[in-house]
Amino acid sequence: MSTVLQAKERKELRTSELRKIRETGNIPAVIYGRKVDSKPVFVSSADLTKTIRSVGRNGVISLDIDGSKHDVVLTDYQEDFIKKEIIHVDFLAVDKSSKISVTVRLVLTGEAAGVKDGGVLQQPVHELSITSTPDEIPQQIEVDVTNLQVGETLKVSDILYQGSFTINHEEDEVIASILPPKQEEEINAGEQQEGGHPDNEEGRETDPVGE
Repeated sequence: MSTVLQAKERKELRTSELRKIRETGNIPAVIYGRKVDSKPVFVSSADLTKTIRSVGRNGVISLDIDGSKHDVVLTDYQEDFIKKEIIHVDFLAVDKSSKISVTVRLVLTGEAAGVKDGGVLQQPVHELSITSTPDEIPQQIEVDVTNLQVGETLKVSDILYQGSFTINHEEDEVIASILPPKQEEEINAGEQQEGGHPDNEEGRETDPVGE
């Protein structure tokens, strides 16, 4: 059963109205979908936070708009980077039996053997696009890098997962690698000079030892 989130339709679309909505602890939003006319709404900021904690970032939510319920997923949001607050969200109306494409987090787990040997772990991909029915969308996809050695890479084809979804990436796309440790430049100490004194020692410049 989907978690219910209450929403109200927005009648006014002016900037001043958006400011008023946010000042009263709410978040402007929009719901859209194939079988749903795009509609501006707003939801309680506190209720949205509780709902995401309950169903997860990609979970199905029952959005109740003034008594009319729609199954939706949170597809996108805008954030105030200074206040670290969500200021707008997009809800996609979904059919639980139909597949949709969404983005999920890619999380690397474990401590790579190559890192223990001084290598540097690189993760060029942090999110994966997948296709799935709404109820089968994972909260995140985890990949264990414990056995990854220096110079080795993991690709999309190496991801082992359980679930009825398809990853929408090329199989040879690199998701993680271990770079070799940075080689320190060898210091040239120079050749040792023979003993004795040069013929013209006065005014002779000498290099510091080790250069």
